[in-house]
Amino acid sequence: MAMEATPIYKDPHQPIEARVQDLISRMTLAEKIGQMTQIERAVATPSAIRDLAIGNERSYLIKFRCWLPLSEFCTTVYAGSILSGGGSAPTSGASAKDWVDMVDRFQKSALESRLSIPMVYGVDAVHGHNNVVGATIFPHNIGLGATRDADLVQKIAEATAKEVRATGIPYNFAPCVAVCRDPRWGRCFESFSEDCELVRSMTTAVRGLQGSPPEVHPKGYPYVGGRSNVIACAKHYVGDGGTDGGVNEGNTLSSFEHLESVHLRPFLDCFSLHVSTVMASFSSWNGTKLHCNYYLITELLKEQLGFKGFVISDWGGIDKILDPPKSDYRYCISASINAGMDMVMVPFLYEEFIKELTSLVESGEIPMARINDAVERILRVKFISGLFEHPFADRSLLQTVGCETHRKLAREAVRKSLVLLKNGKDPEKPFLPLDKNAKRVLVVGQHADDIGYQCGGWTISWAGSSGKITEGTTILEAIKKTVSEHTEVIYEVDPSPEIFNDSEFSFAIVVVGEEPYVENLGDNSVLDIPLNGAELIRLVGSKVPTLVIMISGRPLVVEQVLDNMEAFVAAWLPGTECDGITDVIFGDYEFHGTLPRTWFKRVDQLPMNVGDSNYDPLFPFGFGLKMNLEKQDTTKQ
Repeated sequence: MAMEATPIYKDPHQPIEARVQDLISRMTLAEKIGQMTQIERAVATPSAIRDLAIGNERSYLIKFRCWLPLSEFCTTVYAGSILSGGGSAPTSGASAKDWVDMVDRFQKSALESRLSIPMVYGVDAVHGHNNVVGATIFPHNIGLGATRDADLVQKIAEATAKEVRATGIPYNFAPCVAVCRDPRWGRCFESFSEDCELVRSMTTAVRGLQGSPPEVHPKGYPYVGGRSNVIACAKHYVGDGGTDGGVNEGNTLSSFEHLESVHLRPFLDCFSLHVSTVMASFSSWNGTKLHCNYYLITELLKEQLGFKGFVISDWGGIDKILDPPKSDYRYCISASINAGMDMVMVPFLYEEFIKELTSLVESGEIPMARINDAVERILRVKFISGLFEHPFADRSLLQTVGCETHRKLAREAVRKSLVLLKNGKDPEKPFLPLDKNAKRVLVVGQHADDIGYQCGGWTISWAGSSGKITEGTTILEAIKKTVSEHTEVIYEVDPSPEIFNDSEFSFAIVVVGEEPYVENLGDNSVLDIPLNGAELIRLVGSKVPTLVIMISGRPLVVEQVLDNMEAFVAAWLPGTECDGITDVIFGDYEFHGTLPRTWFKRVDQLPMNVGDSNYDPLFPFGFGLKMNLEKQDTTKQ
C-alpha cells in the first residue's frame, strides 16, 4: 500500500501561505477556536482536574462544562496558546531548567493533538526575562529612554530574547511603545518617554527580539529570525499613555490627528520592522474600548496599514468592554472578535469563552470568514517563527540565563541611564565624583540595599516586591566594592539624629524612591517621595554633605528638598546590576543620561510635556549635567 504523502502544512519547503491554507482546510471549528484561545498555565493545578463531557464533534464544545487538566486541554480542546501572567512560575523560585521542562511538557501534549499544531507560550519579559529567578534584569524602559541609545536597546532585546528562548518560550509581550503623557499613570515606567520621537527611536527593540528581516521581506508580514529570537508584540494599541488624568485603563480624549501624531507613530516603526503581533490596550479612545474598536483594529491596522500578524487581547481585556466586566460576556466576545481580535488572553475561564464563541459562530453572529482570518494570522506567525520545525527548546541556550555577558550589558545600561540633575550647591564646586578613599561614608534608605525595590514591578512577581527576590548587586553592595578597603561604610535604613553626634562622615548617600507597583496599583495623583523620603533627605542633608539617588519609575515631587542635597541623581528602576551606579558616581565613567520626560515642580502642573504652552518644569525634557571629568582630578582633594 502506498504511503500517504506528507501534508503540505508539514513540509518546511512549501511556501508559508500554502502551508497555512492547507492546515486551515483540515481544521474543525473546535480546532480553530482552540487556536484563538490563550489560557494561563495555572489552569493545570490538580484542583482544576475534572471529567470532560463530550458530545458529537460538532457540538461538544457547547456541552463542555468542567475544568480540564492542561495536558487534556491541549490534546482535546486544541489549545493554541498558553501564558504565564506576571509571577506565574512552575514553582516558587523555579530555575530556568524548571521553566523549560514545564514548557516542553506542555508542548509535548499539544503535539499529541490530531493535527499536531504546536502551542505558542507567551510571557511579559519587559526588562529581561523578569519572571525567572536568576535571569538578567535590565533597567525598565524609562531608564532606557534616558540613555538615548537605540543600539543599546537593540542589544538588550537580543539578550532578553536569548534568555526567554532558553526557557523554551517563543513569544514575548514586548516592547511597550506607549508614549506616556502623564507621570501619574501607573505604567509610566514602561514607557520610554513622553516624546513620540524618542519612543520611535527605541523601537529597535523589535529588531533585537525578532532579528533583522531581509530587505525584500513583504510589507506588514511577520518575521522571526531564528531559534534565539522571539515573536515580539507591540503594545498597547493605541493611546494607552494618553488617558485623561493618567488613569490606567482610562479614556484618551483626542482627535484622530493627535492620536496619530503622538501615539500611533511608534507602532508604524514597529510595523516597518515586521513586528509579528500587536496587543490591544485596555484603554478607550473617545469612549470606545480599544478591544472592540473596529476602525482602529480592522480598518486602520489590518486594511490600511496592511498588518499581517495577529492581534491579541490583554489579560481578560475583552471582559472589560462592558462595566461591570463580563456583565454580558456573549456581547463582549462578539464585539471584540468582530472588531478584529484574533487571539484572546482569556485567561482562566476558557470553557465559558469556548462555549460562547462556538455558539456565536454557529448562529452566524460571528462570520466563519472572521474566524478563518484570525486563525490564518495565528498560524502564519507560528510557521514564520519555526515552531512547526522546532517546537521544543534549544537547551544549549540555558547557559545564557543570567550570564556574565548579559550582566555586563545591564551594567552598561544602568551607567548610561543615570541622569545628573544637581552637582553642588555652588556650581563652581562640584560635589561629584565621590572620593573612593573617604574615611567614613553614611549610606541611608531601604532602597540602598533592596534588589526588589531597585527592580520595580514586573520582577519575579506581577507587582514586584521588596527584598532579595533574585540574584544581583544592590547599591550598598556596589558601594562597598568600590570604595577603598580603608573606608568605613555605615548603613542605616532610617537613622536617628543621634547617629550624627558621635560620628563624622565624609559624605552621605541617601537612596530614596518608590515601592514596586504595576498598572492601576501605580496610579498616583500625589507623587510624593514614599517612605518619608523627603524627611530622610532633610535630616541627613542638614548634617552631612549628601548625594541623593532616586529609585523611581517617574519623576517625583522634590523641589522642596533640593536645597538639602549637594547632588541629585535620577537612577530610575535600574534592575539587578547596580555596580553601574557606582561606576559613575565615583568617577570611573561620565554621566551619559538625559531626562526622557519632564521633571515637574508640582502635580497641579500635570499633564505637562515638552512643547506645551504652559511649560514651566523643575528640570526640562532632555536635561542632564556632566561631571566634566576631563577637566578635574577624579580624586577629591
